[in-house]
Amino acid sequence: MPNPATTFAAIDIGSNSCRLKIAKVVAHKLKTLHEDREVTRLGTSVFDTGLVSPEAMAITLKALKRFQRAVQAHGVEQIRVVATSAMRDARNAQAFVTWAKAETGWSIDIISGLEEGRLIHRGVMTNEAGTGGKVLLVDVGGGSCEITLSEHRRIKETISLPLGAVRLTQEFIPTDPASEEGLGRMKQFIQRELRRAHRRIQPGAVPLVIATSGTAAALSEAHTALVKPGAKVAAATRRSVNKTANRTAARTATRTGAGKEIRAEAVNPITTREQVRRLATKLRKMTSAQRSAVPGIGPKRSEIIVAGAHVYAELLECFELSGFRYSDLGLRDGVLAQMLAERDERATVHQQFEAERWESVLSTARRYCVNLKQAEPVKAHGEQLFRDLAALHKLPAEYENWLAAAAMLSDTGKFINHQGHHRHTQYIISSSEIYGYAVQQRTVISAIARYLGKTRPQPGDRAMRNIPPSEHGNVAKAVVLLRLSRALNQDRASDVLRVVARVYPKRVLLELEPGRTGAELELWSLRKEADYFREVFGRELFVTLA
Repeated sequence: MPNPATTFAAIDIGSNSCRLKIAKVVAHKLKTLHEDREVTRLGTSVFDTGLVSPEAMAITLKALKRFQRAVQAHGVEQIRVVATSAMRDARNAQAFVTWAKAETGWSIDIISGLEEGRLIHRGVMTNEAGTGGKVLLVDVGGGSCEITLSEHRRIKETISLPLGAVRLTQEFIPTDPASEEGLGRMKQFIQRELRRAHRRIQPGAVPLVIATSGTAAALSEAHTALVKPGAKVAAATRRSVNKTANRTAARTATRTGAGKEIRAEAVNPITTREQVRRLATKLRKMTSAQRSAVPGIGPKRSEIIVAGAHVYAELLECFELSGFRYSDLGLRDGVLAQMLAERDERATVHQQFEAERWESVLSTARRYCVNLKQAEPVKAHGEQLFRDLAALHKLPAEYENWLAAAAMLSDTGKFINHQGHHRHTQYIISSSEIYGYAVQQRTVISAIARYLGKTRPQPGDRAMRNIPPSEHGNVAKAVVLLRLSRALNQDRASDVLRVVARVYPKRVLLELEPGRTGAELELWSLRKEADYFREVFGRELFVTLA
């Protein structure tokens, strides 16, 4: 559990820019200490050639080194660095990851589009007031667009589309001003992708649409600068009304305790569908220099704002939405919220995170037709053995959750083929989108579930190859615990057995209380594990009936 001085840092390496946010834990909530941002255009070369250019790598690394100085100055205790669309697509992504590791010591986690959407959702839901009902979240970044339907702060559906502003600009409208032909092809592409998304996400009547990222911020501010002179009075009135709403919401949040954990509540004005469409039409006729003079856009954003504006215009029409409200929260806030959730059991976000993560495990199990009634006793015995044998295995606390997830998912491979299903299980778990688990964590879970047959973990195995050597011993211990819990549930027709584990200096004793149909099969199965148990833990395993 974090002490009052715990400080986290989150870095988002996007296709257009890199962002840093540093926050300190205060009373089980996050208080922002420092923020920084640098436009690096990491995705420009990727969307053209499939490779991150050396120049883009160098610019991004320079920004990371500046971030590193801020991290060190604030005494950050835990940092997580995530990369998104450009790094997902780049064939030479590993070269940059290796270079960044050598220069900064940081490991970069290249997250999927769906994980990106989940983290954005977590950042907004943790820190934005008034999001308890039905909400549609839209994040148009440099390389991708994440659309998430949320209800009661839980994800109902999320999708990631290749509709990033840098990607679309590079592919369709690289000239300035954009050609009519390029604009037409871009609009067709956007419409096609949005139709595909709408088949997945059918929000119906949504009272609140929240848009995040720089494109939404620019559109939110720019539309008031480009309205007709007669409309400026109305715009000023709206700004005055919203300032009053801001103050009221902030006072209400303070009284109810439902306000922001990272920042004060700010109710931004709604940018309507008609305003976005007019703005997209005006911007397409301007040069980059003219667009850069528009308040809220600036020189860097002017190069990609046309594509971003068209994504929002088409999205609002396709989904029949009246408009959006901009929020300055985003991916980095979700990363920070998850770090807090993993470290502080007393934080409100911890319960939300654990519930969301476990529901994703169950959803994956159902997708591959796992019998949950049979898997649950295996999970329960695994968790019990983890706790009862803690003095013996000395595994990090997070392994209990990973062991439980492996227990629930260990039969997923049978969906493909019963023969060799352990290998299929490993592939399914490591390749599936399981919310709340980073790639490295899924790899460990998949390895724990892999070795339930005759094979044992070996460093050169496919399942172990991407796991740091320092973790191999821990994986082997977790494998033994899962094998024991599976052995305790051999006879599917019997009721669940009770077991008592006792640890002695040279041996471990498991006492079974027989069920209605006895415990002979479980007794035999457990004794078969004695040799591997001794190999991993260096103690004898004895199994008796109580």
